[in-house]
Amino acid sequence: METTTRKTFIQRLLTPLLAIGPGIFAIGYTIGTGSVTSMVVAGSTYGMQLLWVLFLSCLFSWVLMEAYGRYYLVTGETALYGFRKHLKFGNLIGVLIIIGITIGQWNSLIGILGISANVIFETLSLFIPAIKSHEYLFVLVTAILIISGMYTLLWIGKYSLFEKVLIFFVSLMGLSFLLSLFIVFPDPKAILGGLVPSIPEVAGGKMLVAAFVGTTMAAATFLSRPLFIQGRGWTKDNLKDQQKDALLAAVLIFCISGAIMAVSMAAFYESGKTVVKVLDMVYALEPAAGRFAVAIFLLGTLGAGISSIFPILMIAPILIADFQAGKLDTTSKQFKIIAGVACLIGLTVPLLGANPIQAQILSQVFNVFVLPLVIIGIMILTNTKSLMGKHKAGPALNIGMALSLVFACIISYNGILAIAEKL
Repeated sequence: METTTRKTFIQRLLTPLLAIGPGIFAIGYTIGTGSVTSMVVAGSTYGMQLLWVLFLSCLFSWVLMEAYGRYYLVTGETALYGFRKHLKFGNLIGVLIIIGITIGQWNSLIGILGISANVIFETLSLFIPAIKSHEYLFVLVTAILIISGMYTLLWIGKYSLFEKVLIFFVSLMGLSFLLSLFIVFPDPKAILGGLVPSIPEVAGGKMLVAAFVGTTMAAATFLSRPLFIQGRGWTKDNLKDQQKDALLAAVLIFCISGAIMAVSMAAFYESGKTVVKVLDMVYALEPAAGRFAVAIFLLGTLGAGISSIFPILMIAPILIADFQAGKLDTTSKQFKIIAGVACLIGLTVPLLGANPIQAQILSQVFNVFVLPLVIIGIMILTNTKSLMGKHKAGPALNIGMALSLVFACIISYNGILAIAEKL
């Protein structure tokens, strides 16, 4: 009887994640170690002051996931294929988007793999101090094993397998971070206060705001959505399923990301500690709940890292195939070669032995620059009567996309200022 009760409780916890379709890839792209890093740094430095940025990013992400999903189900055309076919200068726009997203996502991969390998090393070193003298070799071997495992799964090339792998790691990540939230239980008033708009007037504040948007409103998430809907086999009859999937994905992104920020606030901000290295993110909970809490946060961080590595390795080859033929291609020689190149690039940080936290935040800033172009493209397509018919974007969706564009342009400008300050 107890076993049945336990199973029922676990099933209830997992129900929202198991109900997600293509939206599981949106969570995978969005909540990686880049997102974890940005949320932890924000929570430790500013408390919940930037929660409003996270809320708006998730709100507009929902709008854009709905727009891209609707476009595919109504027209049967994927994003870049539609851009190339229907937009003036569509070929040039498509090429620029592919280049911009590939640079941003591969740069993110470098930091993600470095952080994931460092987290494993630094946590194990708490229990096995002898390995500290072999840090470089251990981190490098760990990174190689992680990326090799992900590439092996990609080699199989089946959408259903990709979805199951992501469900596992996203479930691990979500449950770990939410459990961590209940362990430290931050002040609810402080959390609600973060919904009042304000930007920290300190060095690095602008960059962190841009990183927030770069990791939450990632252009790759929206452009790849039609491809993963195609992989799922959804048709025009699944318009309502698509709407629910987009909303659920956005809600879960907000809840999980907000939980990470709140945990960091309780563990760091209130005690005046700062994030300097990867170990700080994992070790933060030990005063509250000992090594058990460290293990929980470790699982969440690894889940975030691996759930991001998997789709990031896919992004360049599937966008190129989208541009070429409007199809989800995960089995061709082209797919495997480009994904293999991404794996090699991802090993940069482990090979150099660098601390990847600052580089990871900077990579998220770069992700926002292609976003305005991605929004403008889908606004034009979803408002084309000859393509969308009765499903043409209505007032609510148009207002949402317009506000998304304004928000993206403001954040992009903010990102330019942040990078200029670093030069």
